[in-house]
Amino acid sequence: MRLPIIAGNWKMNTNIEQAVELVQEMKERLDGIESVEKVLCPPFVSLSAVSGLIAGSSIKLGAQNLYFEEKGAYTGEVSPLMLAGLCQYVIIGHSERRQYFGETDEMVNRKVKAALKAGLKPILCVGERLEENEAGRTEEVVTRQAKGALVGIESPHELVVAYEPVWAIGTGKAATGDQANATIGLIRHVISQSYGEQFAQNLRLQYGGSVTSTNIAEFICQQEIDGALVGGASLKAAEFLSIVEQTANAKR
Repeated sequence: MRLPIIAGNWKMNTNIEQAVELVQEMKERLDGIESVEKVLCPPFVSLSAVSGLIAGSSIKLGAQNLYFEEKGAYTGEVSPLMLAGLCQYVIIGHSERRQYFGETDEMVNRKVKAALKAGLKPILCVGERLEENEAGRTEEVVTRQAKGALVGIESPHELVVAYEPVWAIGTGKAATGDQANATIGLIRHVISQSYGEQFAQNLRLQYGGSVTSTNIAEFICQQEIDGALVGGASLKAAEFLSIVEQTANAKR
């Protein structure tokens, strides 16, 4: 049985003091929730502070991005070697990175390779834009992104995949449970073609896109969905705790 995983993507929110306060507000209850993997993904500047706060707990730490080179003249970038030993997970290919910073499937592929080489666990994001969804191109887009991200990777055993329809991110307009389940099932099938059915059945796939404590139950009860990549709701301790607790109850 796949262990559910709930990851909170704080995006470009909170300074160090606010990050510490948020973790302190939910750490005890979050640590006590069993049968769900919990991951916090604060901004780079707060990774060290949050790491110290959750040390010795069951809570995992994730970065929101990385660069694919290990070192060099890349001003402002953060390499996988800088993150190794500091956090366990890293979000790669988020739609905001693709949309605002021009990340291509090739760049995402290089980042996944760099993360795996450094011993980090990638949370690979795929998802279609609104116009692609309305044009009936969801299958085409997520297939291209999933395959493109994994080119040349023989065994991505630490991989997590998050289906994030771009039209649902930060809009308050989530996909339905059935829509998300169908697309995530498609992604699992696509990956099985490259790595085999057993690998695909063990792979954890999340839904992301306006996930809240109000709608998490609709997603987490679906057969193909193993958790959520939570955006805005992860900045509210009570909301995030409720999402994790509902997931634990549904998947026991």
